Amino acid sequence: GFYICWGCLVWVPSVYTCPGMYLVNHPVNRGSQLALSIVAAGLLCIYINYDCDRQRQEFRRTNGKCLVWGKAPSKIMASYTTTSGETKTSLLLTSGWWGLSRHFHCVPEILAAFLWTVPGLFNHFLPYFYVLFITILLFHRAQRDDDRCRSKYGKNWKQYCEKIPYRIIPGIY
Repeated sequence: GFYICWGCLVWVPSVYTCPGMYLVNHPVNRGSQLALSIVAAGLLCIYINYDCDRQRQEFRRTNGKCLVWGKAPSKIMASYTTTSGETKTSLLLTSGWWGLSRHFHCVPEILAAFLWTVPGLFNHFLPYFYVLFITILLFHRAQRDDDRCRSKYGKNWKQYCEKIPYRIIPGIY
């Protein structure tokens, strides 16, 4: 609760606006074509981020009986035990965006932050603090999520990690 409240009231208004504030005080003009290219790439990142979430939500809503990229999704049935001792089952999506890496949705979010920052060019660190911050935040969150899922799903999480070996960046990490 504290992290969310503090982040929304203090951190977001100050950090997320750094690139914009930098540009207000250090205007640059690189032309309409470059600006439109940056906007188009940023919108593509936003679309991919939302599509990642949409795939997972649709998969959960239909209990895996949906199409992911035009095909039946691949999945892992993962069982876990609740704190009350009850055994339950979850489906882990292993296709679509979620087949590229376990937290692929972080990639377009980081790229969108970079594209939000890049109009400030590379003359100063201040605009890039936001990108650095969001990258550290998302990598740390992915680590915490993996730790939580490893604890929750046990051998099924190990199987999931073997099938989807990359945490965030496909082919790299």
